[in-house]
Amino acid sequence: MKAINLKLLVSFSLLILITVHLNAQTPKTRILFLLDGSGSMWGAWENDQKINVAKRLLANLVDSLAEFPEVEMALRAYGHRSPKVRQDCKDTKLEVAFGSNNREQIIEKLREIRPKGTTPISYSLSAAANDFPPGGNIRNIIILITDGIEECSGDPCAVSLALQRRGIVLKPFIIGLGISDDLLSQLDCVGNFFNATDEKSFSKILNVVISNALNNTTTQVNLLDIYRKASETDVNMTFYEPKTGYVRYNFYHTLNDAGYPDTLFLDPFTIYDLTVHTLPPVHKTNIELIHGKHNIIPVETPQGVLELKVKGITSYKDLKAIIYQAGKQDIVFVQDFNILQKYLVGEYDLEILTLPRISLEKVEIKQSHTTTIEVAQPGKAVFYAKQYMIGSIYQEVNGKLIWVTNLNESLLTQVLVIQPGLYTLSYRRKNARSTYYTNDKQFTISSGGSLSINLK
Repeated sequence: MKAINLKLLVSFSLLILITVHLNAQTPKTRILFLLDGSGSMWGAWENDQKINVAKRLLANLVDSLAEFPEVEMALRAYGHRSPKVRQDCKDTKLEVAFGSNNREQIIEKLREIRPKGTTPISYSLSAAANDFPPGGNIRNIIILITDGIEECSGDPCAVSLALQRRGIVLKPFIIGLGISDDLLSQLDCVGNFFNATDEKSFSKILNVVISNALNNTTTQVNLLDIYRKASETDVNMTFYEPKTGYVRYNFYHTLNDAGYPDTLFLDPFTIYDLTVHTLPPVHKTNIELIHGKHNIIPVETPQGVLELKVKGITSYKDLKAIIYQAGKQDIVFVQDFNILQKYLVGEYDLEILTLPRISLEKVEIKQSHTTTIEVAQPGKAVFYAKQYMIGSIYQEVNGKLIWVTNLNESLLTQVLVIQPGLYTLSYRRKNARSTYYTNDKQFTISSGGSLSINLK
């Protein structure tokens, strides 16, 4: 009776795989089976032992998957080489590496595995990061089969999340073999978790997992310009998990060779919040992917370029401008001069950190256009004194003195790089004890010029 059920299972698996194969756009899929070989896997499960059920059904599945050239498989096990008493928390090994014709190797290794030791899930997941060869257009998937939780000091949830953030694997599939309810939460955070209560449910879960793993869910992010065309690119974007706030994926948006947004492979079982790191950033929340389909996420990110320049040869060493959205106080960016920077289309207020500061309001950034702001070439004012002075420099605007900067009262000689214009210096000796020692001195700075000013 059991043999007949297994034959039906294989046929059912093949039917699912053929359906998936016909509907997929066939990127290469790598599946790493991570099998628990700890001593507890000898435990009885209905009419057999857990390890025998797992190996038998896994061998049948490997035999079915080998028929598809888009699928590569590998086998890693843990807890199967060192006895329990040693508590070997590094007992894990890649038994069969990824390859196109390794079905017999995997099945043979499954026959050889004998449960022995402990359960180092975290260390095994971490080691699995090196099992996947590099390559493009590839979906990397881990299917972990276990009957227990972490028995070493690691944090499997943190390790799994790190693998996903680095883009090494999609969210792993975890199949628990009769794990008690009070321990479920410790594995649920590792990946897409399924708990099998008996052999029949394990068979069904294994089929569901493989169907989901191979069902080709793809995504592209269309960064739209003002004409609703997906022409914007070369900007970083981050997918977050809303409930936890964790970063799930972090990509630099790319257009492929055909000029279309590149295809992404995201876990389809998660709702996402997306931040596109334009200036200012754009946010999109509660993104749900349709499983088994190609999903398009449109985000309006029309951009233009701001260029900041100084006329002529400049004495500025590190001139910057503070960029605000027009009418708002939040800083969007602090931009260096002589660097091109993209911003979302719109109006911005600029505070250029010259002496004196230059304020510009409602500078317009247009789609695919470079807006150039050019400030005058500065001059230099060199101040000489035989005694330490305190003083301030002002610019006269509409009959009022507007503060520009203070003298450095601990220097006898100092050089200031100042924009062209007429200025007033008000100063006195630092050690003077009377207001009447205050002096006013007017001076004019010309572009590219240098002026010496003696203070007495």
